[in-house]
Amino acid sequence: MKRLAVVFLAAVAACGGTESIDTTTSNLENRADRGQPEPPMAGIHWARGQAKAHGGGSPDLLYHGGPVLTQQSGGAAAVTPIFWGTGWSSDGQNKKGWVDTFYKGMSSSSYESTNTEYTQSGGAHVGTSFSVNAGLTDLSAAPRNGNKTGPILAEVCKMIPTPVANGYYPVYTDLPRGHAGFCAWHSAGTCNGVSVQFAFFFDLDGDPGCDPESPATSYSQGVAALANVSGHELSEALTDPHLNAWYDANGAENSDKCAWTFGAQLLSFTNRSQWKVQGNWSNSAYDGNRGYSDPARGFVRGCIDGTN
Repeated sequence: MKRLAVVFLAAVAACGGTESIDTTTSNLENRADRGQPEPPMAGIHWARGQAKAHGGGSPDLLYHGGPVLTQQSGGAAAVTPIFWGTGWSSDGQNKKGWVDTFYKGMSSSSYESTNTEYTQSGGAHVGTSFSVNAGLTDLSAAPRNGNKTGPILAEVCKMIPTPVANGYYPVYTDLPRGHAGFCAWHSAGTCNGVSVQFAFFFDLDGDPGCDPESPATSYSQGVAALANVSGHELSEALTDPHLNAWYDANGAENSDKCAWTFGAQLLSFTNRSQWKVQGNWSNSAYDGNRGYSDPARGFVRGCIDGTN
């Protein structure tokens, strides 16, 4: 959702400090108002019913001058999942395997292509594919909540000694959401002098506030919930990696604007896996009066999922 200037986030990380954040919806929204210090996180995937409605101005995303993750050798991004927490000592639901399957299938998929209309200075588009590296596991205790970006960035720097500038490092913890108003978020920072993209995810097992209610039966509810928010955060990391590229007049990124709306009940990925994943905002679709039909909300103008 709202974003923080990268220079501030980098300064926080460099000083070894973090900012404590009240994660109630009202406080995160209020602190994110323009002209005030913003939370060092973006693309906040609010739990159902937690996000406040915004109005006024054009709904289209606006370009703010920053880079997007463009196509290069190996793909637009190099995704390396990190699984953090003592709970990962056992993985009865094979979440690690399903997370790997999700990312590998999303690359080059029609769903991933919903991000590619966005460009950076010079005209280069968001890339059409990305690479996926083997996940890494850290069985030390994860933080007690996801309210600070500093500990998550520090974990990324610890686990990735040689980061790459197009690296995307999603950190999956064993922490239940509890009373936090969000399911996940993404951010940007610096590890060993290299700018990186990273994200945070709660354990969403049995969490109705973050459940897409997928009809898929191949994997658990918790896996389905992680998949939906993983698509959200990676899409925003591709289109707004440094938190200064594409977002609308209210600070919403492309996935924020379509959160908790769904077109197809299941999207088919390139590896034949199927997932219930929200769509992403398309300026082109909105301006052309296109969108998809959500069973609960009807026609959703501007949102696309690769099937419409």
